[in-house]
Amino acid sequence: MTGTDDVEVVVAHDERATLRVGDVFLKIDADPARTDVEVEAMAMAPVPTPEILWRTPPVLALAALPGTALGHLGEPSIASTAAWRAAGAAVRTLHDAPLPPWPGRTADELGAHLARECRWLVANDVLPTDVVDRNRRIAETALGPWTPAFVHGDLQVDHVFVAGDEVTGIIDWSEASRGDARYDLATLTLGHPEHLDDVLAGYGTDVDRDLIHGWWSWRCLSNVRWLTEHGYGPPERYPEVAVLLREP
Repeated sequence: MTGTDDVEVVVAHDERATLRVGDVFLKIDADPARTDVEVEAMAMAPVPTPEILWRTPPVLALAALPGTALGHLGEPSIASTAAWRAAGAAVRTLHDAPLPPWPGRTADELGAHLARECRWLVANDVLPTDVVDRNRRIAETALGPWTPAFVHGDLQVDHVFVAGDEVTGIIDWSEASRGDARYDLATLTLGHPEHLDDVLAGYGTDVDRDLIHGWWSWRCLSNVRWLTEHGYGPPERYPEVAVLLREP
């Protein structure tokens, strides 16, 4: 660590917290199984990941990555087109890697989760019923059969770090598993549809954009209650809600 007394709270809620002290990130997770997945996934992933400095459960210490996040959900990205393409290429490298030994959630499990969240959104008047119904129909198109890939599982734009036009690392691997490659692509471009072409150009293979749109709707519908219950403010401020309200 550097000689600093400053402690930055990066994220904190009742499941986990991340603190930054100088050039070290301290991740504190109430569920050691998530940290087990994170450590093993980073060891397997064929893309740059943070250096693990030490682990003393429930704390995992990681070295800070060089560069800055590719962007932030709800804000315009200042990263170059080449950086977004490099991110797409990195994701393709991950998806082409051997599968992790642990499974991900099935389409049936994801569909059941979607149904629960949609019922909650309507019952609590969080969103108009027609908005929920329309996005649920879009989301369900993504729940067909897929060829499993090694997926990050939470590939938010904030989790991809770049310096100039190069990817310097990808963080937060606790949701990594076998899954649909298009879910990662959708998560990365959620809120940044203007960069979807760049990401797919770097990814380098044909991808069904309708299914990416389906995963956009699935992730947004599935996240609103969690954000509400973990202190992220009123739903009308969420970028996810803005995506759901956006006309197709």
